[in-house]
Amino acid sequence: MCQTVPAQARFAQWIDASTGKLDTSALETKWKARWAEIKALEKQQKRASTELSADDIEQLFYVLVMFPYPSGVLHMGHVRVYTISDTISRFYKMSGKHVVHPMGWDAFGLPAENAAIERGIAPDAWTASNIGVMKEQLARILADFDWDRELATCDPSYYKWTQYIFTRLFDHGMVYRKEAVVNWDPVDQTVLANEQVDKNGRSWRSGAVVEQRKLKQWFAKITDYADDLLRDLESLDWPEHVKSMQTSWIGRSEGAEFTFALGPPIQFSDTQSISVFTSRPDTLFGVSYLAIAADHPLVSSAHLPKDRAEEVLQYAQQVSATQAAGGDRTDSAKTGVFTGLYAKHPLDPNRLVPVYVAGYVLSGYGTGAVMGVPAHDVRDYEFSQANGLSTLLPVVEPQPLSDALPLEVPVFTGEGVLCRIPENGLFGGMSSAQAAKEITKAAAERGVGKHAVNYRLRDWLLSRQRYWGAPVPIIHCPSCGAVPVPESDLPVRLPSGIELSGRGGSPLARATEWVNCKCPKCQGAAKRDTDTLDTFVDSSWYFLRYTDPHNTRQPFDALRASAAMPVDIYIGGVEHAILHLLYSRFISKF
Repeated sequence: MCQTVPAQARFAQWIDASTGKLDTSALETKWKARWAEIKALEKQQKRASTELSADDIEQLFYVLVMFPYPSGVLHMGHVRVYTISDTISRFYKMSGKHVVHPMGWDAFGLPAENAAIERGIAPDAWTASNIGVMKEQLARILADFDWDRELATCDPSYYKWTQYIFTRLFDHGMVYRKEAVVNWDPVDQTVLANEQVDKNGRSWRSGAVVEQRKLKQWFAKITDYADDLLRDLESLDWPEHVKSMQTSWIGRSEGAEFTFALGPPIQFSDTQSISVFTSRPDTLFGVSYLAIAADHPLVSSAHLPKDRAEEVLQYAQQVSATQAAGGDRTDSAKTGVFTGLYAKHPLDPNRLVPVYVAGYVLSGYGTGAVMGVPAHDVRDYEFSQANGLSTLLPVVEPQPLSDALPLEVPVFTGEGVLCRIPENGLFGGMSSAQAAKEITKAAAERGVGKHAVNYRLRDWLLSRQRYWGAPVPIIHCPSCGAVPVPESDLPVRLPSGIELSGRGGSPLARATEWVNCKCPKCQGAAKRDTDTLDTFVDSSWYFLRYTDPHNTRQPFDALRASAAMPVDIYIGGVEHAILHLLYSRFISKF
């Protein structure tokens, strides 16, 4: 018969005689040593996934946990997440599964660069030190990770393949370069991340009012896959709220794009019209104003009437500073300023519509201009009231009228029937759905409109004007243009010995010996790209590298990856539900 040993006797050896309390430090030392023995035995017995039988592959179970940024020490959020993954990993191991439970480091990024500036230490040294500390902390909590699969995104053996992926995307026309708006510190003469702009729109270092400037940036054509990314969500066994977040972020809306020709006086020739997208073409005849973004091409002294230019440009600067500081657009939803310009209604050229600059319009969404229909949109109604636009022209009414609900404001946002009023012309009496089709058709026949699908999703901005990141693997040649670095020359390593000051533009541009090179095509004098890749590029494929982390010939072996994939359980914060997981789904298509 089994004997029960009293707890006091079992733990007697672990009681501190001087205090009479449990010596948790001694217990930790014992089990740390015991766990090291177990892990050593597992390592001896472990077989590579490609060596597993078909039955063994069926038993593979991939537990993926978000890999941390090596900030210096673990916090309780880390401990919570890794305790969950550790518990799941152990459970499936005890259930007979071959568990893949790796760990690595999302090691590039702005914090290391800022630390280098503040402490006078190189980013690679600071990062390596932090990784050492955090790895020891993970060992102390006896987390069951497969350290043989460890990786760090700042390791050249890893970012070589990040650069390789970029060049393959470039070769297939999925990466391009264009001008984009950035936060610019006019004193330090450098680009700022959004988090480096305070709530007042000032630079964190110089205190200068941040400006919006356009610089050439690299983008990936993720919008080409918008419909695929939406459709694929249906087959994913993910929490519904996560799928809903991605659906909203992609933001597919169907409607029409209309062209409003600028009315007199026109004193310029490069911009003759304003294009707007709307998901409600049936409300076109209810438009009371057009609203454009603060950085729309028309917002310049060359385009604005002289008597309006000063006020408009001052307002636009205020809006840009607020947006740079991450201000909520709802704060400026009612603010705007009249430009002094008018635009002609697409289907009623005799009717002129005033053009405003509005704080709620963003250049990165749609065309950077929207049509205001106060009778059928609450935000437009509030804007019109705040800016003295008295025109409130209802063009759609509920059907049947008896179903109409009392409204706090005279705004009907639903679909119904177009009112039989002169403004609606031949379209009066049509349902919203029918009118939308017929109005779009009429606009297309006149060359002032077309059916359109719009997405909230923008192409992925890949480049950063930073030091601590994977260098963009492109060489700029006066004769050949942008040329990808050949695979044989990868990785393009970060140059060392650069003084980081946070001033003077891209740090890599100061490494003249590194920048100046030969074109891979013509062998003529050329220059390296001085931007680095966004850290989301690094983290978009790390889960695939885990399956074959020591491969020196390719990012990963297809057989090894196929054996381990797909990931069975991912543990991470919901803050990664949109960008990180969306970018990973995009990269996985290649």
